[in-house]
Amino acid sequence: MTLYDCIIVGAGPSGGAAAYHLAKAGRSVLIVERETLPRYKPCGGGVSPQVAEWFDFDFSPAISVRVNRIRCTWKMADPVDAEVPKDEALWMVRRDEFDYFLVQQAQRQGAELWDGTKAKGIVFTGDRWRVETSHQPVEGQYLIAADGGRGVMARWLGFKQRRHLLAAAVEIEPRLTMPDNPLLYLEMGMVQHGYLWNFPKADGYSIGGGVMRVGEQRRQDLRPPIADYATHFDIEMAQQKAHGHPILAWDGDQPLHTQNALLAGEAACVVDPFTAEGIRPALFSGVKAAAAIDQALAGDVDALEGYTQVMQVEWGQDMRWAKRLAKVFYKAPKLAYRIGVKRPNAAPTIVKLFNGKAGYAEVAQRAINRLSGGLLKGVSR
Repeated sequence: MTLYDCIIVGAGPSGGAAAYHLAKAGRSVLIVERETLPRYKPCGGGVSPQVAEWFDFDFSPAISVRVNRIRCTWKMADPVDAEVPKDEALWMVRRDEFDYFLVQQAQRQGAELWDGTKAKGIVFTGDRWRVETSHQPVEGQYLIAADGGRGVMARWLGFKQRRHLLAAAVEIEPRLTMPDNPLLYLEMGMVQHGYLWNFPKADGYSIGGGVMRVGEQRRQDLRPPIADYATHFDIEMAQQKAHGHPILAWDGDQPLHTQNALLAGEAACVVDPFTAEGIRPALFSGVKAAAAIDQALAGDVDALEGYTQVMQVEWGQDMRWAKRLAKVFYKAPKLAYRIGVKRPNAAPTIVKLFNGKAGYAEVAQRAINRLSGGLLKGVSR
């Protein structure tokens, strides 16, 4: 039986990123993925160009379209438009193409892929992990759980009470001929505690909505507002297949390591609790997980604990501010839109946050103060 340096369960952005960097470092890597790649993945598909800084290859073949214009609306009125600098244009991707492209880059570095292969159980045998799969058993010195928020690996590794905020999303992906220079749309007023989106692709749209459950909110059916929203783009939702899925967003620091194993991506609950952005944090966690395991293989006994610390400092500290902003913003979204989104510099700031050019800590306190002040004024009247 082949002994790999690392087995990665899950071929999403975190798994692909970890596989690429470990394989590039000369480590033997196996990716185990239950679906056959490329596989469909419901996702808006917005990616920050910042992620290019973490890799040494060109992502262009996996980018459907680059977007330079954003329009925010409140109940499809009162628009706020923003131009994105050309060198910071937002990437719109289809996840089947993007994820597979990343895995292929890892394969070119020597990583091995078993797709269409289900992980059926794990056991630690003293100095290595044995993974039972639908193909055959396999062993690895280290293990990365990158199988998403609904995956089984975290539970099998003993992470039975992961700390997270539960969000939800529903999406349709109509295919149609697109105009040149398309807009990215964000609609703030048609759902409670969330927003709707229309992310353009070269061959259509990703239209959907997300609800951020940052407090005690009632469940709401996203399909009616998404259907209403879609009609503004001449799309009938009844003619499209809708995909719904839960999202595990960041809700505080927690251990992301255990005996010779790490959690990465949504399995580590690193999704942004304000925007529900998941691809960038997934890639970031995959890069950091690879670095930690490479160091552990080189003899650093504290490397895996260091991964947890790195994620807490380099991601978690900013997410604390994202969570605070989400609580205030989604409590009074109409006010937030009026005194927040409509500010002259708000839309460019949102772009900078998404692109990693600014952190929540830099902007959230001012935004929270303005929103809190607006709430107090409303109460006193």
